[in-house]
Amino acid sequence: MLQQVNGHSSGSDAHGGESLREDLQEFLGGEAPLHQLDDLTKVNPVTLETEFAKATSASVLRCLQARYMADTFYTSAGCTLVALNPFKPIPQLYSPELMQEYHAAPQPQKLKPHIFTVGEQTYRNVKSLMEPVNQSIVVSGESGAGKTWTSRCLMKFYAVVAASPTSWENHKIAERIEQRILNSNPVMEAFGNACTLRNNNSSRFGKFIQLQLNSLLVPRAQQMTGAAVQTYLLEKTRVACQASNERNFHIFYQICKGASADERLQWHLPEGAAFSWLPNPERTLEEDCFEVTREAMLHLGIDAPTQNNIFQALAGLLHLGNTRFADSGNEAQPCPLMDDAKCSVRTSASLLRLPEDPLLETLRIRTIRAGRQQQVFQKPCSRAECDTRRDCLAKLVYARLFDWLVSVINSSICADPGSWTTFIGLLDVYGFESFPTNSLEQLCINYANEKLQQHFVAHYLRAQQEEYTAEGLEWSTVSYQDNQTCLDLIEGSPVSICSLINEECRLNRPSSAAQLQTRIESALAGSPCLGHDKLSREPSFIVVHYAGCVRYHTAGLVEKNKDPIPPELTRLLQQSQDPLLKVLFPADPEEKSQEEPSGQSRAPVLTVVSKFKASLEQLLQVLHSTTPHYIRCIKPNSQGQAQMFHQEEVLSQLEACGLVETIHISAAGFPIRVSHQNFLKRYELLRRLRPGTAPSPHGPPPDEGRSEWSPHSEQATLQALLQDILHTLPALAQAPAEAMLAPVHCGRTRVFMTDSTLELLERGRAQVLEQCARSIQGGWRRHWGRKQERQRRAAVLIQAAVRSWLTRKHIQRLHAAATVIKRAWQEWRIRMAFLASKELDGVEEQHSSQVTCSPSSLPLPQAQTRLLGAVTRFWPLGLVLANAAVGARGFRRKLVVFACLPLPVGSPSSYTVQTAQEQAGVTSIRALPQGSIKFHCRKSPLRYADICPEPSPNSVTGFNQILLERHRLGHV
Repeated sequence: MLQQVNGHSSGSDAHGGESLREDLQEFLGGEAPLHQLDDLTKVNPVTLETEFAKATSASVLRCLQARYMADTFYTSAGCTLVALNPFKPIPQLYSPELMQEYHAAPQPQKLKPHIFTVGEQTYRNVKSLMEPVNQSIVVSGESGAGKTWTSRCLMKFYAVVAASPTSWENHKIAERIEQRILNSNPVMEAFGNACTLRNNNSSRFGKFIQLQLNSLLVPRAQQMTGAAVQTYLLEKTRVACQASNERNFHIFYQICKGASADERLQWHLPEGAAFSWLPNPERTLEEDCFEVTREAMLHLGIDAPTQNNIFQALAGLLHLGNTRFADSGNEAQPCPLMDDAKCSVRTSASLLRLPEDPLLETLRIRTIRAGRQQQVFQKPCSRAECDTRRDCLAKLVYARLFDWLVSVINSSICADPGSWTTFIGLLDVYGFESFPTNSLEQLCINYANEKLQQHFVAHYLRAQQEEYTAEGLEWSTVSYQDNQTCLDLIEGSPVSICSLINEECRLNRPSSAAQLQTRIESALAGSPCLGHDKLSREPSFIVVHYAGCVRYHTAGLVEKNKDPIPPELTRLLQQSQDPLLKVLFPADPEEKSQEEPSGQSRAPVLTVVSKFKASLEQLLQVLHSTTPHYIRCIKPNSQGQAQMFHQEEVLSQLEACGLVETIHISAAGFPIRVSHQNFLKRYELLRRLRPGTAPSPHGPPPDEGRSEWSPHSEQATLQALLQDILHTLPALAQAPAEAMLAPVHCGRTRVFMTDSTLELLERGRAQVLEQCARSIQGGWRRHWGRKQERQRRAAVLIQAAVRSWLTRKHIQRLHAAATVIKRAWQEWRIRMAFLASKELDGVEEQHSSQVTCSPSSLPLPQAQTRLLGAVTRFWPLGLVLANAAVGARGFRRKLVVFACLPLPVGSPSSYTVQTAQEQAGVTSIRALPQGSIKFHCRKSPLRYADICPEPSPNSVTGFNQILLERHRLGHV
């Protein structure tokens, strides 16, 4: 079990300290490898000695500078990603190919640090469904550090990787959702961002984007189904009041520079027109792209007529800003308009579609209700009050328009509550601000940054150390900058700056700036975070924030906190004939009754500070319910130039956001904390790697033994199982057991480990799962092989039986056919033999009678008798040779002639030779040839009946029978 977290003992001697100091100096002297260090925790050996604190900060600063000069802008700092603003376009750093590379990497943390690493880590955490499932990314930093760009790139990354539809229809839906989510950025930046002293595209509002994911459509994946946007504290005062060298919101410059000639004529925006609420129009920025905004609005469902109404109302606000009043010599008379303002009022009323006279009356005369009877009095306003009412009208219209745009965006991109299960939150808030003149807006912005800094400190620094102590881990406390004192000053109870400002708003008396300053200094004098500038002539107070000291002017602080909206202004806007303003200001009786309450039932006024505090608390509750991830954006220089690194400015930002303390704790501590139950549930299978050990259930014993079961024994069992699992680490790392004691610690309720240990455990778990998978595959393949073998044998048996049956049937048919053929052949043979015998008997009898009765018959000589005997014996051969293609010669030829011709009794010299082909026929095969012979050849139905075992080349075979036909003998 681990007993020492860091590598340094508390009782180290001076010699060890000097050697360590020499090693540190030697490391700091080598600048070459600094740009290759991806993690700031690896810059030098972490130590908590005071004399090394400056060296640690300097080495971190030198590492960041080396990486920045090498065009490496992202660096890990333990649990935080440090993002340096390059101040130049780098397309290849945010290409879709690079997004896919980080998304497809087995271990993205092994790649170079990038915002895509954080994005992929949050996406995989959501896919793993490990509590807490929902994720959040807090992008913080000063104004101009690149928070808006970072949020935009993260949204593009999620739009690329969180789209894996299973069908073409789902693919179209996913593409439409992604396009709308991406198109919400240019619209919100156009209406909510402005050019300030520190940043050309500074967000003048805070937003929390909730990317909604669903794993039901695609198993083992998360598909983006929608998004929701929540905004905080729009700086609407910028519409009517801009600081020196700053600009109004981008949308005003876009319509003035990007409108067509017809639109300029319709909106009364001629070329070169001057507007008091449009300072520095000559500056051209990348954000002044009107077509991009219009196209994005079109994709979000805002059609061209509605866009025209929006831009027409904005043009009306610009003309309203040119309305200037002169001092009235008589308090009973309203302030007159200046000569050049009459046209502006007429144009503004025309664009806003308001009646001109009621507009002027509302701006110059206020309505007062007094007494129990709520009597109405009208009082002319002073010049300052007229300007305030004019500015209030513009801020009211713009704030309602901005909120309406956010609702339209949400209705376009937000999914139904039942169609998404998890989400990834993306928080982009205004950075810490300190200007020459700071008011209520800067106080709220810096208050929000203080709360987020406390959330970071509570989540990663204080909670980590307190948890180590509670778990029994020997830990040397790291000193960190806690801003709880500053938060107590701003929002503490019972007295704080916010409570005093709200109290001034509730008092029914005018409030002065000097009086508010005096109350704050007297009530909060004991706070170490409150200061006072004695040399300042203007009433103000100083707050020591975590990022530095800021001086706030008390002039106008109470009025801005009240944010009063005269009821007559709302009633005037409800009379507008413009379709958009009718939607923004509906005639609601409930709203009217709320605006004009009776004196007895008047509810407390909800101030700007109270609204912002409530929304901020709600946001922090969401962040506490998720797994947070932090991206710290750093501005290398205040000039916004590339390849310029100011060490003093960067160091102040690093110290302000607590990065040095984060590096200390992340390097020396255990960033991975898992409960015992979850650890056993996930890694108990590692016991398979130990020989002779098998996984066993680690729950309590059965019911019958529950009386003897105690929490102590359960804890002992869990500890034994945990130690059994941890003993498998040396085998996984292939290292001695002593070397594996440092990266892991088993506490009272949780297991603490480093990233390397977690990676080692996951690799071992993957190894065991692979073995199990192979065993399952082997068993299945064996089962499948045996099943196939049985099926093959059964098929062979079935085939053999079928073939045997078919063969028997075939042989039976052959036997039956052979029997029929044999019977027919025998019958035919018997019939032929009978006919031949009958014919032969008749011929012999006739021939014998003729010889006996012939008077000229005489006994033949002996030679002739021999010749007739030879003819009788050799007549078949003669018959064959006479009809063959190649005949015989010599004596055989003569035999053929004698055998084939009818020989009369007489001398042989008187015979007439006639071939068998010329004769008419043969009388019989058993008698002397008396006529022509006709051959009938038919192939035998018996196999091999026509083949002789040893055939002769001159032999003729294959004759089954010679059929004889008897004809009348012709005379030669």
